[in-house]
Amino acid sequence: MSQSAFITGATSGIGYATAKVLASRGYRLGIAARNSEKLEAVKQELEMKFNSEVYTYVLDVRDAEAIKQVAAQAVQDMGVPDVLVNNAGLARGLESYEETDEADIIQMVDTNIKGLFLVTHAFLPGMVKRNTGHIINLGSTAGLYAYKGAAVYCATKAAVKTFSDGIRIDTIDTDIKVTTIQPGIVHTPFSEVRFHGDKKRADAVYEGVDTLHPEDIADVIAFVLDRPLRVQISDIVIMADQQATGFMVSKTPRVPHK
Repeated sequence: MSQSAFITGATSGIGYATAKVLASRGYRLGIAARNSEKLEAVKQELEMKFNSEVYTYVLDVRDAEAIKQVAAQAVQDMGVPDVLVNNAGLARGLESYEETDEADIIQMVDTNIKGLFLVTHAFLPGMVKRNTGHIINLGSTAGLYAYKGAAVYCATKAAVKTFSDGIRIDTIDTDIKVTTIQPGIVHTPFSEVRFHGDKKRADAVYEGVDTLHPEDIADVIAFVLDRPLRVQISDIVIMADQQATGFMVSKTPRVPHK
C-alpha cells in the first residue's frame, strides 16, 4: 500500500504545493484547512491530475476538540499517517509589540503553537505504537532571526524549532523522524494575511525580489522524505538568493549573469 500523508493548511501556499508534489509521488493524502470549498477543489484537482486517493477535513487548528475528531476520522479513513506536515500558520500585523492588537497575538499563538502542538499530539501516539512516521514542521527563518514588528510571530516560529527538537529527543528509541523546515521569503498569500487583506501592501513586500516559490519548499520536503531510514534531516533553512537573514532582503536590481 502506498504511503499516506496528512497536511494542514493544504489549500494554499506551501501546504498546497506539498499536497501536489506528494500526490505526484503516489501518496494517499489527508488534506485539512478551514475552507471546505477550497478543500474540495484541491481534492478534485489531485484526483484528476494524479489519480490520487484524497480525504478532506475541514479544520481550524485553533479548535482543540475539532483536532481530536478530525485526527480520529483520518486514522479511520487511511490509518495512522506515515507523514504529518504541520504547515498551517500565519502572521498578523507588523507593528511594534506594544501596538500589536491582542486578538492578533492570540491568533498567532493559538495557530502557530497550540495548533501545531495539538495536531502532533493527536497523531504521534499512533506513530509511536507503530514505530514509524515522519513529522515535518514548518518553521521560518523568523524563528532564527527576529525582526522589527514581528516579536510574537518570531517567538512562535522559534517555538516550532525547539518543539521539534524536543519530540526528536522523546522519540529517539523509535524509527520516527522529525524535521523542521525553515523557509525565508516565499511568495504566498502569507503577507496578504499578515496585512489583513491589504494586497497592495502585501505585494510591496515581494516587489524587486526573486523570492522562493512554494514549489521550492515542497520539493525540499519531498527530498527529506525520500532519504533512507538511516538518514534523519533535523533542520533545513532555505532562503532566497537576495536574502541574508530573516528580514534582511536586498532589492538592488540584479545584473543578469552572462
